[in-house]
Amino acid sequence: MKIKKTTVALLLAVSLPHISLAATYDDLLNSAKLGDTRGVRQLVEKGASADSTDREGNTLLMLAARDGYTELVDYLIKQRANVNARNASGDTALGLASFRGHLDAAKLLVSGGANLNPAGWTPLAYAAFNGHLQIAEVLIKAGANVNAASENGSTPLIVASRGGHIEVVKLLLASKADPNLKLESGLSALDVALAAQNTDIGDLLRKAGGKSGKTATIQIK
Repeated sequence: MKIKKTTVALLLAVSLPHISLAATYDDLLNSAKLGDTRGVRQLVEKGASADSTDREGNTLLMLAARDGYTELVDYLIKQRANVNARNASGDTALGLASFRGHLDAAKLLVSGGANLNPAGWTPLAYAAFNGHLQIAEVLIKAGANVNAASENGSTPLIVASRGGHIEVVKLLLASKADPNLKLESGLSALDVALAAQNTDIGDLLRKAGGKSGKTATIQIK
C-alpha cells in the first residue's frame, strides 16, 4: 500500500508542472482571443512568452491584430513580440489587420516595424481585396510596394478591380500602380474588372493606359 501511495505521489509531482504549464498556455491564448490585455500581461510577467502561438501558428500579436484589439497589440509590440512572424498560412499580424480592416491596429504595427512587403499576399493586397481605403493609404504612405504580386500574379490593383473597390483603384493608380501587370493566366486588371462587370473601374483603367492581357488569335480558313 505504501509503495502504491509513493508511486502516485511521484507521478503527481512529475505531472503537476506540465498540467500547470498547459493551463497557463490555454489561459494565455484565451486571453489573447478575448482581447484581455490584463490577463495576457499577468501571464507574461509570470514568464509566459509574448511570442506564444496556437496550433495554426498564430502568435498572440496575430490574434490581437486579427480582431482589432488595439490595446493588446500595443502592449505586445512594447514587449518586443515578433511583428513579422508568419502563421501556417503565411500571414503576418499586419496582413491580418489589413484584411479585417482594423485601422488602428495596422497603424501600430506599421509604427512597430512590421514588414510592408512580405512575399505572397502583402498587407496592401489584403486591404485592396476588401476595399479598406484608409488602411491602403497608411500602407502606401509608409512605403508599401503598390505593384507587389503574389505567387499567381495578383497585385493590389488587380484584386481591387475584381472586387469593385473604385476608391482603392483610384488611390493605387494615383500611386503609380502599373495597370498592365498580369496574372499568371495572362489576364490584366482591365480583364478582371470587366469580367466582374465593374465597367466604371474598366474606364479608369483604360484612361490610365490599361489594356487587355488576352491574346488575340486570328483563324485563317
